[in-house]
Parts: sequence; structure tokens; C-alpha cells
Amino acid sequence: MIQLQAITRIFHMGDQVIHALDHIDLTIDSGEYVSIMGASGSGKSTLLNVIGLLDRPNSGQYLLDGKDVTALSETEQAQVRREKIGFVFQSFHLIPRLTAAENIEIPLILTGMPPAERKERIAETLQAFNLGDRAHHRPAELSGGQRQRVAIARATILRPTALLADEPTGNLDHRIGSEVAALLEALNRTGTTLIVVTHDRELGLRARRRIAMRDGRIESDEQ
Repeated sequence: MIQLQAITRIFHMGDQVIHALDHIDLTIDSGEYVSIMGASGSGKSTLLNVIGLLDRPNSGQYLLDGKDVTALSETEQAQVRREKIGFVFQSFHLIPRLTAAENIEIPLILTGMPPAERKERIAETLQAFNLGDRAHHRPAELSGGQRQRVAIARATILRPTALLADEPTGNLDHRIGSEVAALLEALNRTGTTLIVVTHDRELGLRARRRIAMRDGRIESDEQ
């Protein structure tokens, strides 16, 4: 479970103080499907970065599965990210010189998983994401939808409890974007908590819970 209590994030731009997050209180239960929407600069991506332990709040408390993760060191937060959180981004963030299989393998290498076990896990994942015939292709040889599937496979190969997606369909056409959304939703149905940040109202309305942000605050929170 994700629980934010009075979370504030402030940025300084010259002599201007930007309240990217202004005393956010938010609880997301395990297995929920939540979209976070709002105009550019509303704070939605900053909120996702705080939830994903990619950014630290200036004040407030963040409890993840009952543990105060705001008090952890950077090394401890990195361990929590590896164990509990997967990330999917608009720009895929695949390594160009690596094949699809090698990109998916990266999190397994970082955990020290033995090669034989890595090989088996990768084969299962490629099959599950319909990428078996693209295993040895590099990102430049893949379509946008295939690259995003590789990115999602990499994000979920360690079986995180939460998957955070920042504009996951932003670089895709409507048909492929709908396919990617359906893939994320299928993962949610297996019990993975899914949090999607999007400008796309159609994608946002697919979520069972919809949060709208404005000026660093939660403007509405609807089921």
C-alpha cells in the first residue's frame, strides 16, 4: 500500500519558488488501477517520481507497505525500487546497442541472478509479451509498440508490486497505444498496482480511479 502524508516538493528557479507538490495526502491500496491527469506543470510527474523513489519530498512522510521510505538512504531506496517498483516511460529508455532480450535482462543482472535462471526467466517473459521473434533485434529494428512492450517486460521481469507508467502511450498512435494500455491493464488484473500519468483523457478514463491535479494539489479523486 502507498500512503503519502502532507508531501511537499519545492523547486527553486532563480528567485522563484515552485510548489510542485503542495501538502499531498494520498492512499493507494494494493492492486488499484489509478490514473493521474492534469495540465503540464500540475505536479503529476513529480508525484509519480516521489512515489517511485526517484525524487525526495522536502517534507511529509511516505509509507510503502507500512515502511517509512522517506527516511531511507539512497542505497536503501534503490533496493526498495528494485524489489517493489517497475517503471515505464514515454521514451522507452532502451539501450540502443542491446537486443530486446539483453535490455530485458538488465534488472536480472543487477540482482545477481545466476545466468541459467536469467535465461529461463527471459525466455518466459519474451513469450508472455509476444516478443519471441524479436529477441535478437535492437531497438532501432523494432516498432514503437514493440519497443514499449520490451520496456514493460523489463519493468516487470522482477515481478514488482507496483508499476508506474509516465505517458506510456505518448509516442504511439491510437491503435498501438490502446494495445499497450490493454497490456498494462492485464498486468493490473494479476494483482500489480498500476499508476498511470497521462495527458490523454481517453487513457486516463480507462482507470478505475482517476485523480486530477492542478498547481501541485489534488483537485479531484474519483472512483
